[in-house]
Amino acid sequence: MRVLGIESSCDDTGVAIYDSGKGLLVHRLASQIDTHQKYGGVVPELAARDHIRSIVPLIDRVIRDPANNGQRPDAIAYTEGPGLAGALLVGASVGKSLAMAWGIPSIGIHHMEGHLLAPMLEADAPEPPFIALLVSGGHTMLVDVQEIGRYTVLGQTLDDAAGEAFDKTAKLLGLPYPGGPAIAGAALKGSAGRFRFPRPMTNRPGLDFSFSGLKTFALTTAQDNDLDQQTIADIAYAFEDAVTETLTIKCKRALVQTNHKQLVIAGGVGANSVLRGKIDTLVNTLDAKAYYPRIEFCTDNGAMIAYAGCRRLQDSFVDTRAETNAMAFSIRARWPLDSLSPP
Repeated sequence: MRVLGIESSCDDTGVAIYDSGKGLLVHRLASQIDTHQKYGGVVPELAARDHIRSIVPLIDRVIRDPANNGQRPDAIAYTEGPGLAGALLVGASVGKSLAMAWGIPSIGIHHMEGHLLAPMLEADAPEPPFIALLVSGGHTMLVDVQEIGRYTVLGQTLDDAAGEAFDKTAKLLGLPYPGGPAIAGAALKGSAGRFRFPRPMTNRPGLDFSFSGLKTFALTTAQDNDLDQQTIADIAYAFEDAVTETLTIKCKRALVQTNHKQLVIAGGVGANSVLRGKIDTLVNTLDAKAYYPRIEFCTDNGAMIAYAGCRRLQDSFVDTRAETNAMAFSIRARWPLDSLSPP
């Protein structure tokens, strides 16, 4: 089965084709960083407009790519949610319309399930059961994955997600958007020990997260010091160290609590090299193993949606053909991951 995947949940348009027999054939991404950078964050209306401009040419490029050889897909998967409503509507409406025009089935995919399954695009892929740390955009959560589609959320952020905290801290330090790479880059020149930030909610039981206090701590630290380049670097270092250590501590608790020996790290913050180093050290001490998507699949992308769609469609492919001409589709700005069912 050959599946066209469309991702448009936030500020990047991703399109890819995944073949159940040959694997990932082609993927393309239209980034909106330049559009939103001047505002220090994503502007939803501008994001939706950029998706409208990018999505059809991007699909055309992917279909015509030599790796696909112009072959029409057998099905289409699009991101149904969660995400920005306007952005989701672009991908869902285009995906559904193409499916109707081509007479093929379509399926809406949970954005976070896409991230959770992204490491399975690699040659060395995990198989359930495992723990997944999902740190993407406005989401930070630990998930017990019993099988594809059967998820138990063990803990999640009570306020700001890790990615949001990176973006907001970068903005207050005068660093560019997106904040994750900007903080990581500045931290490379930072001095260990000058500032120490708290590790929120690590001194109490449980697996929930909270990062709004770290953002406030960064603000007060910045206000109490002259923000020369070295001070900015030192604050970035201390902030990154606190976030990555907090995530690592909670991952350790989840592994010990469930007795799982596999840990998946996915989402944009999962590209952070300091976090990866701490996680690698952790799993070595627990005789466990960590799995990561390649860096380009940590951020939003069409490949993860195509793969997730393929996994969900394979068992129900014959049944979905009967629904090919159904005109209705839905998007969900909010969509709990643990409300999903197995394919």
